[in-house]
Amino acid sequence: MRIRQIAVVGAALGLLCVPAHAEARDISRDTLPPNDGWASAAGGTTGGAAADDAHVHTVTDRAGLVRALDGGSDTPKIIKIAGTVDANTDDDGDRLDCADYATDGYSTTKYLAAYDPRTWGSAKPSGPQEEARQASAAKQAERVVLPVGSNTTIVGLGDKAVLKGASLQVKDAENVIIRNLDLRDAYDCFPVWQPNTGGLGDWKTAYDNLWLRGATHVWVDHVTLSDKGHPDAKEPTHYGRNYLRHDGLLDITNGSDLVTVSWSRFAGHDKAMLIGNGDTATGDRGKLRVTLHHNEFDSVVQRAPRVRFGQVHLYNNRYVVPDDAHDYRYSVGVSTESAIYAENNAFTTPGHIEAADLVKSWNGTALHQSGTLFNGYPVDLLAIHNAYNSGSERDLTADVGWRPTLHTKIDNAATADREVARGAGAGRIP
Repeated sequence: MRIRQIAVVGAALGLLCVPAHAEARDISRDTLPPNDGWASAAGGTTGGAAADDAHVHTVTDRAGLVRALDGGSDTPKIIKIAGTVDANTDDDGDRLDCADYATDGYSTTKYLAAYDPRTWGSAKPSGPQEEARQASAAKQAERVVLPVGSNTTIVGLGDKAVLKGASLQVKDAENVIIRNLDLRDAYDCFPVWQPNTGGLGDWKTAYDNLWLRGATHVWVDHVTLSDKGHPDAKEPTHYGRNYLRHDGLLDITNGSDLVTVSWSRFAGHDKAMLIGNGDTATGDRGKLRVTLHHNEFDSVVQRAPRVRFGQVHLYNNRYVVPDDAHDYRYSVGVSTESAIYAENNAFTTPGHIEAADLVKSWNGTALHQSGTLFNGYPVDLLAIHNAYNSGSERDLTADVGWRPTLHTKIDNAATADREVARGAGAGRIP
């Protein structure tokens, strides 16, 4: 009785004890589990798990992140990002904008006047304004390009860790883990006009949110990648083309190999993921082995992914095309010598997008697909593509020449669709 009275009094006074929230699990020394995609092959991926205490860093600003990255050194290191880190800041932490990088007389107005196709023609830009653009771009690159060396783990702390404005680049490095981090808005202040691209010309930008270039054994997990802050849809049109400020969200190129991308979210972007950057890059043969599983591609126009040369396992991914997506082009791109093994992926689209729009082929012909759902109904993407392609695309074959053996449990597409909606992206590691 007395216990009950104490409880009642305590409740009245607001003194009842409640269990404290358990602290978030420390994921910084996690390694890729066995059989979790291509990155688990040949010894697996451990990142900076072997780092000593002197090389475990918690960073809250760009200066701290740069010090922790140590110029892309191979020393085992763990970097924990707390809060929001903005790459467009000076050494004192003060915000920099495009005007701070502009030099040698560069201005967008002068650049547009100098290379207007109606007066300049179709030659590549050259001369004072293009030279000033290059010098200005170099100043920005010094700030926003951040090299990641071998034996590195980068993780976000909690559920609100953000790295914005940066282009993380894993170049000629191996054994890297990047997890639980919101990578957003790798914004290029100085796009270059390319008159002969796509027939009409186009704007070319410099930065991917994350670029794997000659990288091996990389695990990207529970990462959110987007243009949040400066969506290209809100940029003006110059020379009749959208003035793009962003390149890819995650590009895997230049002979990168043994990569697993899991439980991540790609959102609100044009060209999400390029695997293999050139039809003539024959040195990529036997490389670009990538597993993509339990990822969400939401409001992505194209390249989810586009593949050249690589053996890519694409399973249990969720694709969402919004009702107002009138610029959607395709999701899975089959290009030169690619071999894509797609299983149990779910696509949700508005009525004006057909199942035949989901896959586009160029010089590639190999696509295994099974268990695909399109707006809740099973479809055979291979058969639909071959029946309804425009005639400019090559027919596809299901013989991709390999069968995945390194993978986690493969659910049916409906189950995966629900699980990915709940669990993909930064801040959602169980």
